[in-house]
Formats: sequence, C-alpha cells, structure tokens
Amino acid sequence: MKRTCFPLLLLAAFLMNNFAQSPAQLAEIWDKEHVTNKFPSNVRHSDLKAYLDGLKKLGIKVDEVGRSNANREIYQVEWGKGPKRVFLWSQMHGDEPTATSALIDMFTVLQKNRGKDWVKKLESELTIRAVPMLNPDGAELYIRRNMQGIDINRDAVDLKTPEARLLKSLRDAWQPELGFNLHNQNELTTVGGTAQQAAISLLVVHGDEAKTDSEGHVRNKRIVTLMAEALRQFMPGHLGRYDDGWSPTAFGDNFSAWGTPTILIETGALHGKDEMFLVKMNFIAILTALRSFADGSEKSADPARYFEIPNNSSGSLLHIVFRNANVIEKETGIVTVADLGLVFDRRREQFISPTTIRRMGALTTVAGLAEYDASGFNVIGRMLPVKQGNPGELLFFKKDRIIDWTAADLEKVNTPDAVFSFGKWHKGEGVVPLKK
Repeated sequence: MKRTCFPLLLLAAFLMNNFAQSPAQLAEIWDKEHVTNKFPSNVRHSDLKAYLDGLKKLGIKVDEVGRSNANREIYQVEWGKGPKRVFLWSQMHGDEPTATSALIDMFTVLQKNRGKDWVKKLESELTIRAVPMLNPDGAELYIRRNMQGIDINRDAVDLKTPEARLLKSLRDAWQPELGFNLHNQNELTTVGGTAQQAAISLLVVHGDEAKTDSEGHVRNKRIVTLMAEALRQFMPGHLGRYDDGWSPTAFGDNFSAWGTPTILIETGALHGKDEMFLVKMNFIAILTALRSFADGSEKSADPARYFEIPNNSSGSLLHIVFRNANVIEKETGIVTVADLGLVFDRRREQFISPTTIRRMGALTTVAGLAEYDASGFNVIGRMLPVKQGNPGELLFFKKDRIIDWTAADLEKVNTPDAVFSFGKWHKGEGVVPLKK
C-alpha cells in the first residue's frame, strides 16, 4: 500500500507544481508565496517602492513612467514576452488600494514560478503591463482625488491631471487588447436585493451609451464568467455585477471606446474577513482571467452566463443597527423608541474609524452587519444628541435605572452600563445583547 501511495503523491505534487491553475491551487499558491505584508489600506507610496524594489531584484522590468501632481514617481511593471497585450491599472482613487497589493503578489508569483508549465504558457502568450498606484498623492493622504482635487477617473476627456495624461499616453502608445480597471467600492454595497455584501463586483465596460458589443466585449463577458466561477468557490453569494451606467468622461468607458475593451473589478468588503483575504480574491480573479486569455479556454465559456451575476444594490445594509433603542432627549427627557443605524467612515486599517448615525427610525427594510437588541436600554448621545448625521457616540443605561438626564456631566454623575465609542464597546461589551 505504501509503495502504491508514494508514486501517487509524487505525481500529485508534480501536477500541482506544473499545472497549478485551478482557483483552489491559486489560493494555495498565494497563501504560501505572497509577499505583501501590510494591509492594503496602510500601504503608502514608500511601501509601494519597497515592493517594487523586490520585483526588480527578481529580474522583473519596473520603470518610472511619470510623475504625479506632487512629483511622486508613478511606475509601470512589465512581465511576459507574448503577442497578446494586457494592461492593468490600480488605485487611480487613492483610497481604493486592494488591487495594488494583488498586482505585486501576482508578478512575484509569476516570476518565481517561470519554470512551471502554466506560467510558461502565460509568459509565451501574454505581455502584461501594469501601473500600480496611479494616484500616489491620493494614496499618501488616503483620499479619492489627486492633489488638484480632481477625480482622475473623470478626467479621461479633459486630461487636466498629469496622472490622466500619463494613463492615456501609456494606452495609446501600446494599444493593449485587454484592460483591467481596478477599484474599491463601498463596503456596504450589496448583491441584488439581498443584504449580502458584494465582496467583489465585476463589469464588462462598454465604450458607448448603447452598449455596443465588439468581439472584445463578448470575449470579456466570457472571461468574467470564468472569474465569477472562480470567486464563488471562496465567497458564495457575495459576488455582484457593477452598475453599467455610461460614464463618458471615465477611463474604463473610454479605454473601451479607444480600442481596449476593459474589465472592471470593484472590491468591497466581507464581514469577518480582513483586507488580505480580498487581496487573495483579486489575485485569483486576475490570474484566472489571464490564464483563460492566454490558453484560449475563455472561448469555451458561455457569455450569456455573465448576466447571471446579480446586479449591485445599495441602501439595505449598515454596519451596525441598534434595534428598539429608547432614545433620550437630554433637555426634556422625552423617550422615542427607534432603531439606530450606524456606518463606519473609510479609514486606513491602522486608524480607529469613527461612526456616524446614518439612519434612525423603524428600519424594517435595513439589515446590520452586526445588530443589537437595545430595547432594555435608554440611549443618549455621549457628546451630541442622538440624531441622524451626528457621531455614533452612545451611552447605554438600563431602563430600570433612575437617571438625571439634565446633569451637566451625565457620564460622570451617572455611570453608564455600556459606552459605544469609535465603533466599538469602550465599556460594557456584551451588556447590550448581540442579535447577529
């Protein structure tokens, strides 16, 4: 029995090393070989340069191709020797960082595994160019726009920003036949009419308002179908199709109009998973797409299945909902029973993220990623009244307590049973029952 098993194990190892290309195998490769070691939201321009130095040491071509408005370097990475030209760009919005790390890991894995057959196929069929972190100024400040206050992704026509001019010139000079526009979406984006987070949304971007299909767009629908099949293995029910509205000044739409049919990847969030999980999902999705383009396997996919991906939606999900809270008006002591819906502000992972009261009332059509039963508590604002738009800084007092709500220093005079501050329980965690 042992003699029979050993050759089988050797065969399995050989197949994995040389033909590893299934989603599960790509996930395993990323787990073992990824080099990004910071949460993407914490990566600054200097961190990117350190990552790129690592690529250079592996022998990968990395060139400075331009400068940002604030004179930060913008780089292009190139890998492969094939006739099919693929162009990817990430982080044109500075606070949308996930794919930047995925690109670094992808190039690292490809270069380190050049001896394996599946990588040889990619290298011989594709030439891949990528601009990680197109907007280094926005990335440094973790803001959407560039230092001119312009949304680069709405500057494809006017070309007022140096970043937009660079991106267009790189495309025009090389004429890639497949593009990838890599973004992050709101983490409360949902799948269809559900309350399920859209951890990733995909879109085949057309080049005109009529959504005219070229062969490149039909090909991209086939590719996206395969990307979706791969991602569903890791996050079933959390994949969406991004809004297909025509944006005449956006780069994805114009790349497609200029002759580079483009696929959009929008990364959201997945409750209970960290940012690195989504880096891995981007890694799997992009390599699945590249493999299918390189070996022609995309031709066997059914483009009609693209439309089976549910459309994105929004408005039905909040980060936290406190159900049936007895909201106290400090000046009068009047009690109003209401659900309180809170959202986190977008911040780097290393920073505390404050919350805002987004909605208030009978939130019967809204779900929270976390929900608490606050029916047994009187709730009052820690600093400002409990009101839509105010910070989600909340004091919780059990209903059976007698409290002087008019006290000048309420929190000191009447010790609260629980304090919710900066998105977490500062005191009394577990006192307010968690429903989900």
